[in-house]
Amino acid sequence: MPPIIILVLIIGITLGLITIFMMKSIIGPKKLTTVSNFQKQGKHSSAVRLVKQIIEKDPRNSEAHYLLALSYIAQNKSEIALMELKKVNEIGNFGGYCKENEFRLIIGELFEQFNQPEEALKEYILLIKLMPTIGEYYFKAGKLFENRNKPEKAVQYYRKAIQLNPRLSHVHFSLGYILYRGKKNIEAKVEFEAALKYKGDNYAAHFYLGKLQKSNHDYIPALLSFEKATRDQEFKVKALVERGSCYMSMKSFDKAIIELERSIKLSTNATAPETLYARYFLAACNEQERDFENAIDQWEEIYSKKPNFRDVAEKLSQYQELRTDDRMKDYLTSGTSEFHEISKALTNAMGLNITELNDISNGCEIIAVDGDTKWRGTRKMPKLIWFLRVPDMISDSIIRSFHEKMRTLSVTRGIIVASTNFSRKAQEYAESRPIDLVNKENLQKNLKELNFKEIQNNLKKKK
Repeated sequence: MPPIIILVLIIGITLGLITIFMMKSIIGPKKLTTVSNFQKQGKHSSAVRLVKQIIEKDPRNSEAHYLLALSYIAQNKSEIALMELKKVNEIGNFGGYCKENEFRLIIGELFEQFNQPEEALKEYILLIKLMPTIGEYYFKAGKLFENRNKPEKAVQYYRKAIQLNPRLSHVHFSLGYILYRGKKNIEAKVEFEAALKYKGDNYAAHFYLGKLQKSNHDYIPALLSFEKATRDQEFKVKALVERGSCYMSMKSFDKAIIELERSIKLSTNATAPETLYARYFLAACNEQERDFENAIDQWEEIYSKKPNFRDVAEKLSQYQELRTDDRMKDYLTSGTSEFHEISKALTNAMGLNITELNDISNGCEIIAVDGDTKWRGTRKMPKLIWFLRVPDMISDSIIRSFHEKMRTLSVTRGIIVASTNFSRKAQEYAESRPIDLVNKENLQKNLKELNFKEIQNNLKKKK
């Protein structure tokens, strides 16, 4: 073949290649622009069809793969979108429609969505290197460290995020929550308050700030914090339970009952911890108010869901006699006047004459003397008697208080009658002192010997 012909062929092929390259350079970007316009208009099906044509002709076009991924995300096809973004990562070309910082943020979030935290963390670390002044990227990396149970590392990233942008409420909360779990309550409180300073409706911050206030016995501020937390559905039931707990600590059992009943009514999960605690606290309030039937109902409801929940089984056993022993039920649930008459009848059954009766917390106090003595002129020695209706086991501190009261009144002998039993320490303390203890079992026996018709008649006469 003559040289001139070879030269013409070479020039022709070169021009052809240049023409093809120029056509691609002009037509390709135009098609990508069309794809982008389709996406802006919400026409993702059209965008997908067109961008697939581009990829078929140019498989290593990172912009096309990236745009295809965006359309898949818009169509709720995140798993396929992640596959396209992985291809972009393999190609490694960024620019045009595929800006690296935007790409890494999106693929990092998808890695998180599909439970690939290690891959997500790599992307966020690269993002931080690309744009080291963006606090949000430090937060995302910190959250992954926190999820991997590396709180110290998470704290470092959260503090850096706050340093770059102090107004990030959610970062203040996340930092506060780690500090709260680490029992660093003073520092945690500062962060929760900062979270609320920059976002007043950060209900999680309201809730945990309330927890800290409650632990410090600042019940009024805690009640307000929990009230604000109830505005969020996620915290509503928990916050109502906490409000009930605050009122219990303040001895406002009637208000506690209202909050706890609300929480139970709103709960959608009967086995959730907050629901079980709501019922448990409600039972405790009913017990304090001597509404034992409702207390038992709550314990039985808890027992049916979780038999080993705290001391519920013990409570049911403790009060089982209320189902069968009407006299014990009257002793525990009767009003003040009837309780006084029962206590007086029990005192008289001991052979004692009553000289004084006073109300005390959870019961009544009687001072009595021996009814009959063999020798005329013998001084009748007074005795102090406490009749108690308390839900818990009698501790040694109660016996000590009783002994101190005996000394104050110059009484040489005392009796404590309780509807529960006495702790070992209480029994040991009483053994070496002139104090007789009457426990639940003995009280039941004594109640069976009383004439309850006579007690009722005495009440009617007084009325």
